[in-house]
Amino acid sequence: MAQNEAFKLRGPAGRLEAILIHPQTPPVAAALVCHAHPLQGGMMHFKVVFRAAKALQANGLAALRFNFRGVGLSEGAHDHGIGEQDDVSAALGELERRFPQLPLVLGGFSFGSVMALRVASRDARPAAVFALGFPVASLPETSFVSAVTKPRLFVQGENDSFGGREAISAFVKPLPEPRQLHVIDGSDHFFTGHLESLQRTIEAWAAARPWQGA
Repeated sequence: MAQNEAFKLRGPAGRLEAILIHPQTPPVAAALVCHAHPLQGGMMHFKVVFRAAKALQANGLAALRFNFRGVGLSEGAHDHGIGEQDDVSAALGELERRFPQLPLVLGGFSFGSVMALRVASRDARPAAVFALGFPVASLPETSFVSAVTKPRLFVQGENDSFGGREAISAFVKPLPEPRQLHVIDGSDHFFTGHLESLQRTIEAWAAARPWQGA
């Protein structure tokens, strides 16, 4: 059976609550999945984050979820997306320590996707990146995304209130390759009723081992 490991990792504002799920075979990579906005109920147990982690685990990755500072049992206080980027870096460091020979994959949902892409824009460690429900329509600027050149996956709901099909398609089209966009028909921002489609999309991406082309 696969092992679930709950622990606290050392973060820049205190300990961060985390769960690491191991695949049933030796891992081929290690992934970090970041959750949605802390002030809007986001946490590592949210369905989209859990499904993403399970999709990665099913394809041989060790998958780490954690609560940002001030969420759940994590220490510290919400820092409006600034200190949270340092939380992401610390969690990547934990994966790097535990799996020193493996490629690292970084991604997240909504606010978590923004944090993941911001970190990936300046951190060379992630070999592949994924963004679920990227809130393109609500961000004041998105130029940082163009600095991410590793293989990227964007998964968006057709009717996402923070950037539906037209908005996300226009945003992704000029980004440098390699990148993929999958829009899930009929889905909202939270992939309500479409979690199976979301999970299958992530599974297919992970099965292709995108980090090998990084």
